[in-house]
Amino acid sequence: MLEAVIVTYNPPGAMGDLLDALHRQCDGVVVVDNGSGSTSLKALRETCNEYGSHLLELGENIGIAAAQNRGITLARSHGASFVLLSDHDSMPAPNMVALLSEALREDPQIAAAGPLPYEEREGADELVYIDRGWAPKRATREELRQDRLDVAFLIASGCLIRMEALDGVGGMREDLFIDHVDLEWGVRARRAGWRLIVVPAARLTHSLGDDVVMLPGRRQPVHVHTPVRNYYILRNTIALIRQQVLPRKWRIRYTYWALKYMAFNAFAVNRRRERQRLMVRAIRDGLWGRLGRLT
Repeated sequence: MLEAVIVTYNPPGAMGDLLDALHRQCDGVVVVDNGSGSTSLKALRETCNEYGSHLLELGENIGIAAAQNRGITLARSHGASFVLLSDHDSMPAPNMVALLSEALREDPQIAAAGPLPYEEREGADELVYIDRGWAPKRATREELRQDRLDVAFLIASGCLIRMEALDGVGGMREDLFIDHVDLEWGVRARRAGWRLIVVPAARLTHSLGDDVVMLPGRRQPVHVHTPVRNYYILRNTIALIRQQVLPRKWRIRYTYWALKYMAFNAFAVNRRRERQRLMVRAIRDGLWGRLGRLT
């Protein structure tokens, strides 16, 4: 049995297209609402009733990792052997789940299979990461032509996970709240001997919800997040380095990346004072291991 788990937070519209697409491809759909406002929640209730989706209302924003864990637990109670994670702003191709399921059943050591996520906008990015030794790096065009591609980690949306792997590896790390949750789980899974793969033929339209800019001399776009997301990304990066969660070579490379990330967001984009203030706090909290929700 295969169930989808969608985490929502003030989703735009009523999500009927996404629910319809997932009900056509999965045995059931669980929607975990992470504290949406009353207007969004009312529309979500009506749509879930229309499509027969199970709606779990958390009443507050407890973070993407905790919401995913709640949804996984509910899917497990329904008898699911596989769980498909989804954001509310993603849309699977009609054959995505079938292609991922086929790949996952080829090798019992594959913990999770993911699609090729892409954005339908200028400067769009294909978020597939290969372990290059020193750090996860984007897959090349040649690599994305392969039928199966072993990866360093999978972005959560569109990721089909074997429940047996979740039993062995554990759930998502809730104190990270948001950002690097999928990275940290992927590191644990690979360290435990599991494989993570991408199936490039399986496609997922995915929106990161932030702006992108192209810098001179750089082929890949740079994502510009909100100041609050700057905090979580930087804090969790520092925490994972400090706690030695990441492989040693990755820790060196991510330290260098964090320095570049701070410089770019502190001086090259808007709302500088707010970004600078929150990044100073992110450094302090990351070093001291003060995680969870930003208050």
